[in-house]
Amino acid sequence: MSDNEAKSILFAGVGGQGILRASDITCEVIMEVGLDAKKSEVHGMAQRGGCVTSHVRYGKKVYSPLAEPGSIQTLVSFEKMESLRYLKFLRQDASIIVNTEEIYPPVVNMGEAQYPEESVDFLRKHYGRVISFNAAELALKAGNIKTANVVLLGALSNLMNIDKSIWQKVIKNSFPEKLVKMNLDAFQMGIDA
Repeated sequence: MSDNEAKSILFAGVGGQGILRASDITCEVIMEVGLDAKKSEVHGMAQRGGCVTSHVRYGKKVYSPLAEPGSIQTLVSFEKMESLRYLKFLRQDASIIVNTEEIYPPVVNMGEAQYPEESVDFLRKHYGRVISFNAAELALKAGNIKTANVVLLGALSNLMNIDKSIWQKVIKNSFPEKLVKMNLDAFQMGIDA
């Protein structure tokens, strides 16, 4: 990949997990270092626990917010099964960050389908780098389960060549003062995970 080629991140999860806030923070971080960033969101039935995705593309100049199938370098999956839903968008050498938290869709809750148990093993067999951990558990240690999205950003920051202080600055500016320390703690837990 050339330096001029745009890079792509796909954030995917379930409504209410903070996917859009995470992609907003990522775009702000990217723009802080002087790169162009474009973002696209798909909300679906987000308020009912449906799928939510956000494409973030960045580089010296980006012309489209949507990545072509087979071109995404990084997937950040906010829920374990969601990591399987978007495989057609990934390059074979993609890096995948998986929150191992399981949020059962209605068809599983009604007994009409089974939840795929071996999704992380499948990803490890077929893709370049797979990082998996329970972001919800780490978020609880940081003080609130709602910071799981920022835990995942900490892990993502390890894959991007952007100084951690820039991430911390953007996180500080993204939350009310009373929530800043908790989110910075969550970010550090993601770095360490």
